[in-house]
Amino acid sequence: MRIAIVTDAWHPQVNGVVRTLTEVVSEMRGCGHLVEVISPDQFRSLPAPSYPEIRLALASAGKLGRRLARFAPDTIHIATEGPLGWAARRHCLRRNLPFTTAYHTQFPDYMARRTGLPASLFWPFIRRFHAPAARTMVATATISQQLREQGVGPLHHWSRGVDMATFHPDHPPPDLFFQLPRPIQLYVGRVAVEKNIEAFLGNSHPGSKVVVGQGPALARLRGQFPEAHFLGARSGEELAACYAAADVFVFPSRTDTFGLVMIEALACGTPVAAYPVPGPLDVLDPDSGAMAERLEEAIAAALRLDRAQCHRVGRGFSWSASARQFLDGLAPIAQESAHPLLAQAPA
Repeated sequence: MRIAIVTDAWHPQVNGVVRTLTEVVSEMRGCGHLVEVISPDQFRSLPAPSYPEIRLALASAGKLGRRLARFAPDTIHIATEGPLGWAARRHCLRRNLPFTTAYHTQFPDYMARRTGLPASLFWPFIRRFHAPAARTMVATATISQQLREQGVGPLHHWSRGVDMATFHPDHPPPDLFFQLPRPIQLYVGRVAVEKNIEAFLGNSHPGSKVVVGQGPALARLRGQFPEAHFLGARSGEELAACYAAADVFVFPSRTDTFGLVMIEALACGTPVAAYPVPGPLDVLDPDSGAMAERLEEAIAAALRLDRAQCHRVGRGFSWSASARQFLDGLAPIAQESAHPLLAQAPA
């Protein structure tokens, strides 16, 4: 099958959306599918306000449509609600082409954190974007219920996975970790306001706090929490070693739809402490994590969990299963109309 994926989130960005798409694309290509990723690096772009690491593509529906025409896909998936996503949506609607979408980010909550406006103001934007989709893919039952209550659907379950060859408990600790007072509390992810990292860094549980990641809030948090250890971005075995050597992984976000970093930590045998919100509520069970409205309570409970059980839970997520779910949710373009319609992409 020829699969076109349009996404505003792609390399060199480092986040859960990029990781998910990268792994699923690799799995599908390994199964013989032809996958074309249309991303911001293929167009002129501008840095996102207050978040220059993210580039906003300057692409019209016509320009994007010509790229789709050259590839002639059997199915089109629009991964994000950014400029490329809207351009792809306009193209598909003009040509009467079916497409699927995905809900990767709690966009209304994200915007509320960044603007100070109520999240309810941003839900009409989400409903409008996803309304024409044949299906909207979503990672968890809790987020599915929320989307249904907001009038978004039909929905299709699409979970996430872990690279078990990389994320496992048998990594030697980073040198720094030998010097830190225990318990070592770890955060991995974007260092940005919507991730609620202040709640992690400000919690009163004794031990050491380590942050792995980069983002626009990094300089501010370094100044605000000088006792914390900021390691910057890490990937592959270096990242897995941080997970495996930590005593507890702390997930302070209240705005994620899944939390890929949680299952990476679990695969490395590290228990998770989190708030009882969408994402943790769906991913964690009593053997692998602890949730409480006070992070100190969640951390203390997580530290008592069996690391072997955490590893077992983490192993239950695979990218091959995630890719199969993604393929099952796609909406095929009728063969008798696909290529002629695509070839008529406007200038």
